[in-house]
Amino acid sequence: MSTTVATRQPHGRRALTPMQLLLHFAMLLCALSFLMPLFLVVSASFTSEKAISSNGYSLFPSKFSVAAYRYVISDPSQLIQSYGVSILVTFVGTVLSVLVMALLGYVLSRRNFKARRALSFYVLFTMLFGGGLVPSYILMTKYLHLQNTIWALILPNLVIPWNVLLLRTFFSQLPEGVLDAARIDGAGEWRTFFRIALPMATPAIATIGMFTMLMYWNDWWLGLLYIDNPALSPVQLWLYHILSSIDSVSQNPIFASGGAVPVQSVRMAVAVLAIGPIVAAFVFFQKYFVRGITLGGIRE
Repeated sequence: MSTTVATRQPHGRRALTPMQLLLHFAMLLCALSFLMPLFLVVSASFTSEKAISSNGYSLFPSKFSVAAYRYVISDPSQLIQSYGVSILVTFVGTVLSVLVMALLGYVLSRRNFKARRALSFYVLFTMLFGGGLVPSYILMTKYLHLQNTIWALILPNLVIPWNVLLLRTFFSQLPEGVLDAARIDGAGEWRTFFRIALPMATPAIATIGMFTMLMYWNDWWLGLLYIDNPALSPVQLWLYHILSSIDSVSQNPIFASGGAVPVQSVRMAVAVLAIGPIVAAFVFFQKYFVRGITLGGIRE
């Protein structure tokens, strides 16, 4: 008995086997390979234009320079205003979109809902066929009169059919007995959804919320279509205009060869400014990805 107790180490860590060490090393190399492009982009954004032209890209700036950021942030007030618009659109759009898609996915997951199959087909049909750009533009500008408003950046992406189907799959996997117990205790459908189903679907909601947040933050196309007012320009659209001006400058051999404008480093600085805030959000949501990634299997 004493020998058995002595050999147990419930609180100790077992040594890794050679195969496990090899797998850890392989995963470390894989992670570094994924981060390498990001390191190169950040490094190039702080490298002088002449150094990039002479030595190419490197993990560490061969000649440190902030000329690219000075060029991009030549108007700090416009940058701050554009960031404010993007943050507002991303926050409001993500909250509304996730709420609407969660409600729709929950309804489609209820087997006692008579119009379940018809509504599921309607959602699926929109994934296969769309109205096109011209009808959408006419609807937004001529009928809804949303041009040069914040809602023009939010409403077109409010419901993503694929995300609705993912949420429907997750809600359909919730224990039916828990929902029935809530109804027996007198909870209505709204209370059952917000107090029971929604908290149990936190991994799915967080995963869909992250994808939705990325979509709203990275979107510049809707701003290009519907926004003419610089005060309502999101940061992605503002950076897009900077890249467009840089591309036109790079076509001029006088400015390109003279180094008057840091063309290469400005492109990298724009990328850093575009992805910086969303990287912080990814760190918060990444713990939900392991469970949320299992949402790929869709069943009826």
